[in-house]
Amino acid sequence: MAIREIRVVPDPVLRTPCDEIKKITPNIERLVDDLLETVDDPGRAGLSANQIGVSFRAFSYNIGGKIGYVLNPVLVETDGEQYGEEGCLSVPGLWYKTRRANYAKVTGIDLKGNPITLEGDGLMGRMLQHECDHLDGHVYLDRLEKEERRAALRKMREMR
Repeated sequence: MAIREIRVVPDPVLRTPCDEIKKITPNIERLVDDLLETVDDPGRAGLSANQIGVSFRAFSYNIGGKIGYVLNPVLVETDGEQYGEEGCLSVPGLWYKTRRANYAKVTGIDLKGNPITLEGDGLMGRMLQHECDHLDGHVYLDRLEKEERRAALRKMREMR
């Protein structure tokens, strides 16, 4: 187990859709251990594999004191709407209001190949959508409204 370095924008791994996990191998088991260890830090709600440089469909989460993971997650249902502050470990220091569904449901598998369903509203719903976006090669900045996105990109340029 290791706490891994977080990749930040504009690292191309963050813009590349991740590959489905076809077989559970010792490397995948180590990846899950690293995801769990790296997300286990105050203020971290979720972490996708590509944020630590691995292009497989997997993420870990840390919501309300519950830490876990999902392999091959698929966002299968959303409902309602929320519009609130969102940030990202791969876009450090920037928080912007982002429109998301209030409720989200994700299905996937665990390390034994058993089905997993994660669902929730509020922060959990936001995290599920955020991490699935990462695995599809998107960052939350892509979801910002036009003026907010301009401001975020300007701020990123200033921070370099």
